[in-house]
Amino acid sequence: MELCTLASGSSGNAVLVFDNNTALLFDAGISAKRITTGLTQLGRSAAGLDAICITHSHFDHISGLRVLLKRTDAKIYATGQTANALERQVEGAAERIEIIHPQEEFQLGDLSVQAFNTPHDAPGSVGYTVSNGERKCSIVTDLGFVTEEVRESILGSQLALVEANHDVDWLMSGPYPPYLKQRILGDGGHLSNEASGELCCELAIHGTEKLVLAHLSHENNTPERARTVVCGMLARRGLGSVSVTVAPRQNCCDPIEV
Repeated sequence: MELCTLASGSSGNAVLVFDNNTALLFDAGISAKRITTGLTQLGRSAAGLDAICITHSHFDHISGLRVLLKRTDAKIYATGQTANALERQVEGAAERIEIIHPQEEFQLGDLSVQAFNTPHDAPGSVGYTVSNGERKCSIVTDLGFVTEEVRESILGSQLALVEANHDVDWLMSGPYPPYLKQRILGDGGHLSNEASGELCCELAIHGTEKLVLAHLSHENNTPERARTVVCGMLARRGLGSVSVTVAPRQNCCDPIEV
């Protein structure tokens, strides 16, 4: 089982988790053309997708979905509240949607998937874990803080894609209007580098071997800053052997084996 980000950041997100027989796309927040190009680079195609799993209905997670549906027969998996939003926002989505429920495992090809609730300002927002029966990866972005449900769901993952959205000082001193700063910093907002680092340390203590820092803000963070903060926190706790990758905002990362 491998994970590859096709894009990750405030302007668009898409993640592929796949093995030899199954390919699952998590979010479609970039153009269908870019998704198709990324899949081609991996030797895959939109027509070969087994499912599209949506975390929530914000534009940077669904903007390419309408066109992508014309290129694949894959069903869309989403919570009821997200499904309601997709039916309003995405032409052609209604007849493809399969409703999922957090904490209820479901099978997609050879892979087992489970959603978990995330505290974000989009109704029905979730993260996901994926398992092949032996190894497990987690996708956890777009959350204002780490709840006990999030923690219990992702601990024990060999690989975790974790949000490291912003540097708090950069955000507070930057050009964003006050209401937007408060939204990002609020309980329904996004994880800072420091909050991400705390979660990464906890994951590493419980056996996570590989970390992917994701959903970085273009204005309030840099890959270098996110890596420095998180790796520094890991090193100070004697966890410096854990692999840390920063997902590119605009391009595919190299596939990472779970």
